[in-house]
Amino acid sequence: MDIVTSEFFQRALIGGVLIGITAPLMGLFLVLRRLSMIGDTLAHVSIAGVALGFLIGVYPVAMGLLFALAATFAIEKLRKAYKTYAELSIAIIMSGGVALASLLFTMGKGFNVSVSGYLFGSIYTLDSVDLILIGVVTVIVLLAVALHAKELFLLTFDEDAAAVSGLPTRYFNFMISVLTALVISVSIKIVGALLVSALLTIPAACSLIIARSFRQSVVTVVVIAELAVTIGLLVAGVWNLAPGGTIVMLLIVMLLLLLSIRRKFSAG
Repeated sequence: MDIVTSEFFQRALIGGVLIGITAPLMGLFLVLRRLSMIGDTLAHVSIAGVALGFLIGVYPVAMGLLFALAATFAIEKLRKAYKTYAELSIAIIMSGGVALASLLFTMGKGFNVSVSGYLFGSIYTLDSVDLILIGVVTVIVLLAVALHAKELFLLTFDEDAAAVSGLPTRYFNFMISVLTALVISVSIKIVGALLVSALLTIPAACSLIIARSFRQSVVTVVVIAELAVTIGLLVAGVWNLAPGGTIVMLLIVMLLLLLSIRRKFSAG
């Protein structure tokens, strides 16, 4: 257990705990609004930004963030253009992100090893700059949710009623998308772009089983994510496993256990 006292592990734990708050929190809003695939889309686009960052020698996470924000603008524009088929915008942007990432990979074959850390997560390589960025994003997300809790609640459960009541739905839709982009961009170095959507959606799926109110759901998603992150990091550190994969597998195990418990109670 010497790994627990290691500086790199403590940095990983701090980063994981912070993301364990913001990722499931934003994921809850996405899942309840049936927009959970946005997480996957922004993650894939972020990887294209990371690849470009390596190619031109710019901080990769910053480039991933810029790409994710650009994708957010594009998704909102396409959603307006295809109002009846809103999910089409997500599919189009995801396809473009994957295509651009693959092109950038071929242009910079020398950095493919580095980029793989962003695909599958490299939480043990977090440095002070990464932690500061994660901390800033965490503060922004928590402030936004705390200041606009009532508006986000109404928008999440009845967007039409929110619009009729005079709520600026376009502004809040965009705010949720931007906050999600921020969270995903700083999360990909922790769990990886291929697994980040699990941290967004699985805690929310667990909360739908056990929570009886929106407030309970907010608490539940964070508790579940934090348990998975802290236990996952300890297990991965002791047994030399991939941290991102371990965290996600723990989340899946927790979801299956909750489904099993609910089924037994329903049968009883």
